[in-house]
Amino acid sequence: MSKNSPDHAHEPPEDVEYPSTLRITSKPFEDHKESVLDRAERCEQGEEVPHVVNFQDASRLQRILTPRRLELVRSLMDEPAESIRALAARLDRDVRQVHDDLQILSEYRIVHFREEDGAKKPHIPYDTVTIEVELSKSLGDTTDSHASAK
Repeated sequence: MSKNSPDHAHEPPEDVEYPSTLRITSKPFEDHKESVLDRAERCEQGEEVPHVVNFQDASRLQRILTPRRLELVRSLMDEPAESIRALAARLDRDVRQVHDDLQILSEYRIVHFREEDGAKKPHIPYDTVTIEVELSKSLGDTTDSHASAK
């Protein structure tokens, strides 16, 4: 899997039950791997665990979750759309741009689609979406952040 591809397998079947929370994180691979193992263990014990989409760097997350795409997510959380065209009209945006944004968000399994009567109905199956960005010093950065300016 390439560094910039979503950290997930193929889209789940239509009748899948989604957890109530989607967590979008930005963590280094090793931290994310530990988190995946922890969630798998908790799931095996019958605990509901959030679905997690991880970006290995914060700049990638920022490029994907633009303000317009977040507006789109918020709108779909409030009310699923009857079609991509209906969502574009609701947001007063160009249909092509909304379609492209939905495709990107779908690749990362943030937005999902139902096929119904020949229409692709975008929806967000989660009650809550949280976004967590972790920033830390580079390993080579030895500057004392508490040092006073001279």
